Amino acid sequence: MPINKDKLAKRKEVKEHNPDFARPESWRYKRLETPWRKPKGVDHHQRKQKSRGRPGLVKVGYGGPKESRGLHPSGYTDNLIFTIDDLDKLNPKTDGIRLGHSVGTKKRKIIILKAIENKFKIFNARVSASGSKS
Repeated sequence: MPINKDKLAKRKEVKEHNPDFARPESWRYKRLETPWRKPKGVDHHQRKQKSRGRPGLVKVGYGGPKESRGLHPSGYTDNLIFTIDDLDKLNPKTDGIRLGHSVGTKKRKIIILKAIENKFKIFNARVSASGSKS
């Protein structure tokens, strides 16, 4: 059951009104993937906003609501953790944790045990609490 349902719903509603930004000409050429790339050519029709019927450019005004930025889809705020001391600054009811990439297995186990004890939502545990890797 996600928390901050109202903030997530508002973000979803705003996203519905935004266009689906596709990479220019990706619909035309099979070799081009669809994720957004900014058109940078000198005479690019989309960059110059010359042609009607073409998708718009990504702009600041299409951003989501400020109150829902930084929220994980579960509704918790996404916080990057590198040490056990970082857990003390967070609230388990509103904050979720994501362990840093550079945290090793030994320290990761200790942080996860403390996070489970404090009932934090963990987004990328990667190591089971029992200690066995599988």
